[in-house]
Amino acid sequence: MGSPNQARPTIAIIGAGIGGLALAIGLIKRNVPVTVYDAADQFSTVGAGIGLGPNALNAMDLVDNVFREKYDEVKTQNEKLEFEHSIFDALYAEEGFGEKRGWTRGLVGAPYFTRSSAHRKDLLEIMESFIPEGSVKFKKRAVSFEQVEKKVRINFADGTSETVDAVIGCDGVKGLTRRAVLGDIAPEEVQPTFMGMYIYRGIIPMARAKEILGTHAGDAKFFMAKGKAVAAYPISRGQEMNLVFFVTDSKPWTQGDHAISCTKEEMVQDLEGFDPKLLKLLDYCKPLRWPTWHHPQTSTYYNGRICLLGDVAHASSSHQAAGAGQGLEDAAVLSQLLTLVKTPDDLETAFQVYDAIRRPRAQEVVRTSFEAGLIYTWQHPDIGDDMEAIKDNANQRLHWIWQHDLKADIQKAEDDFRRLCQR
Repeated sequence: MGSPNQARPTIAIIGAGIGGLALAIGLIKRNVPVTVYDAADQFSTVGAGIGLGPNALNAMDLVDNVFREKYDEVKTQNEKLEFEHSIFDALYAEEGFGEKRGWTRGLVGAPYFTRSSAHRKDLLEIMESFIPEGSVKFKKRAVSFEQVEKKVRINFADGTSETVDAVIGCDGVKGLTRRAVLGDIAPEEVQPTFMGMYIYRGIIPMARAKEILGTHAGDAKFFMAKGKAVAAYPISRGQEMNLVFFVTDSKPWTQGDHAISCTKEEMVQDLEGFDPKLLKLLDYCKPLRWPTWHHPQTSTYYNGRICLLGDVAHASSSHQAAGAGQGLEDAAVLSQLLTLVKTPDDLETAFQVYDAIRRPRAQEVVRTSFEAGLIYTWQHPDIGDDMEAIKDNANQRLHWIWQHDLKADIQKAEDDFRRLCQR
């Protein structure tokens, strides 16, 4: 270990989203000084629904048990008792939702699972309440990072800079910190990969959703068809329903990083063959095509004194509702490791341990989430449109995510860190 006379390390977090704030909450809880830098003018409430499994809730608890308590006050569960333990009900997207085939229900879940989701705005408002004033510096867009003499210099777009002992990148799927970590190690992995799918998304008042969908509103549903699907689930304490329409696209995405405009007619055309009730939901979706990206390969989550957390490390498809949970797991492990770091010399050891524990699991979530997207749009070569097989597969594929022993991970991280620091 370093000399006890050395100062406590200075740590900067880049990005004030869910991952960055979760890490900040964990560090603040443990009296570790940290500053968060974000390009926006203020905390962002833009977004839609976020699903959280049991593993994500356990991670919240391990970050700060009050965090979990506050989330419980705003979470949204399925409305009907029969769907309490279901992550979704698998149905056909065709007219009648499969009833003409004799298909009325395809429950996916587990007895120990209670569905939980929230509007991103509600979740971020909770997280903001843990952050002391002044700990987040807004209008600070990082444009480059320089590692010199075991320090990291952050250069911002406004011409200023900060020099710290470590940077934790939490700046999203296309975040700049990913290049800082992988640019020299695996440059081909820096840019995310287009998943072959774009989405339409929206939020509809629950009262209106019930007028359109009847008894299918109020609980999480996944309506499936060949090459397309729609997930619909309650948020905002049951006052709204989140909508995500998935449309596969085999062509490379060449239209930039952001959503592109389209027409309502193009949206309807994309979803040809859907039940007319589902098409009515498009009235509550902006005519924008959002490309979906993931990081199927990431050789390391750190390089020197820069470390990745959340989507910038392991962005994944939403088909297992596991992306946000992986960011929360990252935060639980890394906040505890950084608590053990007493001198800057120990930082890279902490990052090495974090990478060894978190990267294999998070990358497997990326892989299996992409696979789930293929299955739920009837593109998997072994399953196709066999809804019974799809339901059975879905009921088996999530347990390893939900039932993971994060406490054991944290204990192993602590043990490995102490062992390595004694060398």
